[in-house]
Amino acid sequence: MASYREHIDPNNLPRHIAVIMDGNGRWAKKKGALRIFGHRNAIQSVKDVTEACGELGIKYLTLYAFSTENWGRPKEEVDGLMELLVNTLKKEIKTLMDNRVKLKTIGDTSHLPQECQNNLQWAKDTTQGNEGLTLILALSYSGRWEITEAVKKLANEVKKGNLEPSAITDKDIENYLETSGIPDPELLIRTSGELRISNFLLWQIAYSELYITPTLWPDFRKENLYEAIWSYQQRERRFGKTSEQLNPVG
Repeated sequence: MASYREHIDPNNLPRHIAVIMDGNGRWAKKKGALRIFGHRNAIQSVKDVTEACGELGIKYLTLYAFSTENWGRPKEEVDGLMELLVNTLKKEIKTLMDNRVKLKTIGDTSHLPQECQNNLQWAKDTTQGNEGLTLILALSYSGRWEITEAVKKLANEVKKGNLEPSAITDKDIENYLETSGIPDPELLIRTSGELRISNFLLWQIAYSELYITPTLWPDFRKENLYEAIWSYQQRERRFGKTSEQLNPVG
């Protein structure tokens, strides 16, 4: 069977792909294991997708790693996730450097354990000069939190007299988002078949193409990504216009 990669148009790639990595717990449960077992096995999926994006020439990949709501999960699971994050960063830093991957984070990372914060900062500083794929980890992140923080900053500018409320534009709001300077994702992938966006990049995905797959995240591999990109390329992106406006005849 031919790979979907053979059918991907290299001239019509999304610049930015975002992924809601869902299904780790269900994957572990199916195997009679604890949820953290699913999280550990999900690392290979992260590596596969990151590598595939780099090979294809995708510029940005955002992974929803840990939401603000996830803090409400059992303590042993949260602790295990934090330990996994630290260990993975230490182990994979050479791979990131070899593949020229730049690491960034979005979210309120001040809530993470100090060791996690230190290792994240070290990894970001180490990869800062890389010019390949930018890998963005959404950690302690939620879309509503991000927009609320942006509104607070804008309100402060208004209070200081630097900005008129009537003059506020979309661009002003975007400049205060966590993703300032990063293009909106053209493609949003959600694994595990759930039909919701779970408070992820609420502003940025206004015109993203959604791709939902029943595949659980620990089983998601390069071929799954190729299929998602192929599906994206079959769609007509109209941004509110009609097909006739985009493709005038005569």
